[in-house]
Amino acid sequence: TICLCAGLCLVLALAAPAAGQPKNIIFCIGDGMGPAQVEAARLFAGESMSFEDFTFQGSVTTYAANSSVTDSAAAATALATGVKVNNGVISLAIPGDSSELPTLLEYYQDRDLATGLVTTTYMTHATPAGFGAHESSRNNNAQIANDYLTQTQPNVLFGGGANGMSVAAAQTAGYTVVTDAAGLAGIDTNTETYVSGQFGSYHLPYEYDGGGDVHLSDMTTTALDMLDNDADGFFMMVEGGRIDHAGHDNNLARNVYETLEFSATVTDILAWAAGRDDTLVVVTADHETGGLTILADNGPGALPTVSWSTGSHTGANVPVYAWGM
Repeated sequence: TICLCAGLCLVLALAAPAAGQPKNIIFCIGDGMGPAQVEAARLFAGESMSFEDFTFQGSVTTYAANSSVTDSAAAATALATGVKVNNGVISLAIPGDSSELPTLLEYYQDRDLATGLVTTTYMTHATPAGFGAHESSRNNNAQIANDYLTQTQPNVLFGGGANGMSVAAAQTAGYTVVTDAAGLAGIDTNTETYVSGQFGSYHLPYEYDGGGDVHLSDMTTTALDMLDNDADGFFMMVEGGRIDHAGHDNNLARNVYETLEFSATVTDILAWAAGRDDTLVVVTADHETGGLTILADNGPGALPTVSWSTGSHTGANVPVYAWGM
């Protein structure tokens, strides 16, 4: 049973590798992806998103400790630790004693699983930071990068570069660094154990605008090829981070294309997991962005008619889907 609230990740954390429990845990987050964002992409595509066919489905509340509307930092912390914190806080007990809250990534590291963080935002952005860092402010980019490289040290760090991350610092910490599609494709996934993908100097480009040379699906399949070498299994967080940014801009085309790439990435994950009985895949969102409402279905290949109520986050419940063990 999945507890559909802050306790969602606590149930996952109890699933330590053991007989009859998942060896591999893949946690996919569509940032800003509420029910209407999923519906808009489905109407445009003319078919369900890959995760809509999952057997187990529900909804999740998203409020922060100090606000009915969460930001990505507080939401990521709740998903990663099971604890509600104030907006802007990265996996510290605030309110509380400001102690570090153990994350799912750290939980599984302590049990000798490989770990990875993959995102279309820059690497030190709030959602990946919630799983791999501990900071009083989501804006402490340099400190978040330092937490990754010197404290939590995930095996895979794939996302946008700069913003606190640097090639030199990652190399000093023992990471092989790649900075473009050729470098990503050239990773020897059978031998590399620590790789930092620093692609560009900001977020990855929108899919609608061409998406650049590196896509969420590319990073995720490469990460899977690396992490599945660990005999004990792995934990990986995969974020479609730019769904949120398109929502802030009320840009439906970009929103839909980002959701489609997120769905394609889940399809690739399911292809990797096909036939396995040792893997759990969870797909959810940290919050809804834009107050999107679908007004009319204009058929496959045409964007639906919609309205937006805000350029900010909302307190709407978001969907959760689960597949596998």
